Amino acid sequence: MFKKTTLPNGLRVITKTLESTKAVTVLVLTGAGSRYETREISGISHFLEHMFFKGGDRFKNAKEVSEAVDSVGGEFNAFTGKEYAGYYVKVASENADTAYDVLSDMMLNAQFAQAEIEKERGVILEEYNMYQDTPMYQVGWEFEELMYGDQPLGWDQIGLKDVINSVNHEDFVKYKKELYSTDNLVVAVSGNVDHEEVVAKIEKFFPMEKSERAYDFEKYVEGKGTDKVALKHKKTEQAHLVCGVEAYSETHEDHWILKILAVILGGNMSSRMFLNVREAHGLAYYIRTNTDDYMDTGAISTTAGVDTARAHMAVEKIVEQYKLIATEDVSEAELKKAQNFVKGKMVLGLEDSEEYAHLLAKYELLHDGPKTPEEIMASIDAVTVADVRRVAEKLLVPERLKLAIIGPYEDAGEFEKLLKW
Repeated sequence: MFKKTTLPNGLRVITKTLESTKAVTVLVLTGAGSRYETREISGISHFLEHMFFKGGDRFKNAKEVSEAVDSVGGEFNAFTGKEYAGYYVKVASENADTAYDVLSDMMLNAQFAQAEIEKERGVILEEYNMYQDTPMYQVGWEFEELMYGDQPLGWDQIGLKDVINSVNHEDFVKYKKELYSTDNLVVAVSGNVDHEEVVAKIEKFFPMEKSERAYDFEKYVEGKGTDKVALKHKKTEQAHLVCGVEAYSETHEDHWILKILAVILGGNMSSRMFLNVREAHGLAYYIRTNTDDYMDTGAISTTAGVDTARAHMAVEKIVEQYKLIATEDVSEAELKKAQNFVKGKMVLGLEDSEEYAHLLAKYELLHDGPKTPEEIMASIDAVTVADVRRVAEKLLVPERLKLAIIGPYEDAGEFEKLLKW
C-alpha cells in the first residue's frame, strides 16, 4: 500500500515500498503541460523542461548536473505532456540523497541564464525539425489538430518556432512562478524506501514556501475540429496514417472499457488490426490502436505505416474492423485475453520503481488521490462483452471517423469517401 503525507507548505509526498528492488526513483510531477499555454507561449512548457537541467545553486551547469547522477550510476530524465510535466532521478537506494539533491536544486534554484537559453534554442529547433522530418511522429500531431482544432489540446508540445526563438529569462521565471507552486507539485518516491525517512528528506531538500497555482488550463471546447481528413502531401516511401474518433476522458465511467476495446482492436500482435490488416493483407509494417486520455476528453485511434500504393485499401480495412466490433459482440475469450494483457503489462511495468512512481504521482496530481494497482485491475476485470459492444456502437460510427495521413497524395476527398460503411 502507498503512503501519503501533505507537508505544511502544501507539497504532497507519496511513497511506495517495493521489497524486490534495491533501486529508488524520485519523481517530481507538476501540472504544467502544454494545455496551460496560449499561442503566445506555445512550447514554453517543453522548453522549460530543458532549462531545468542547465544548472542551479549547487550544480552550476548541465555538466555538473549530469556528473552528479552519472557518478552514482543513476538515470535521470524529464517529459512534458499535455497536462503535466515530470522530472525524475533513479538511483541505488544508498544514493537516494543524490536524487533529492539534484531534483531540488533544479526545481528550487534553476537560473534560466540567458546565455543557456540562447544555446538551447538551437537544440529545440533541431528537435522540432526532427519531428517535422519524421512522418511517423508528425502524423500524430496532425491527427490531434484534426480532432481538437485550434486550442491547446490540438497543439503539439514542441510549440511554435516563433516562441522557441523569442522566449527569454523573464518568461521562464514567470511561468515557473505561476505553475510550479507547492499545491501543484507532487513528489513520488518508490523502491527501497521508508515513508517517514522520505518525508524527512523532502522537508530538508525542498524547503519551499507555500504557494498556489495561478491558473488552471482552459476546459476543452467541442466542435473546433470540423474537418474529416487532414492530408499532408509528402514524397515518402511509406504512408503514415491515424484513423479514429473522439472518445472518453480519463475520468469517464467507461474509461477502462475503452482501454479494453483498444487492445482488442490493435493493442498487440494477436489483435484484430494486426492479424487482419498486417498479416492477412500485408498492408502495414506497423499498426496499433491506442487511446489518448485527458481530463475532459480523449480519443481512440489506429496508427499505421502502410504501402503508399495501397494506402486506400489499408484505410478500408481499418474502417472494416471498426465496423465489425461496433456491430458484432467480441467473444468471451477475446475479452479475457485483452483483460489479462492489460493486467499483465501493468504487473511487468510496476516492477520498475520509475513506473510505480509515475502511476502514484499522476493519480494524485490529476485525480486528487492515488489508485492502487488492485483497484485498477478490479475495474479491468469488471468489463463485459456487452460493455465493449455498447462503447463501440456509440463511438465507432462513420460520421465521427477522422483520418490524418502523410504521403504522396493530392486528393483528401478520395480518403474521406472511405470513412463510411
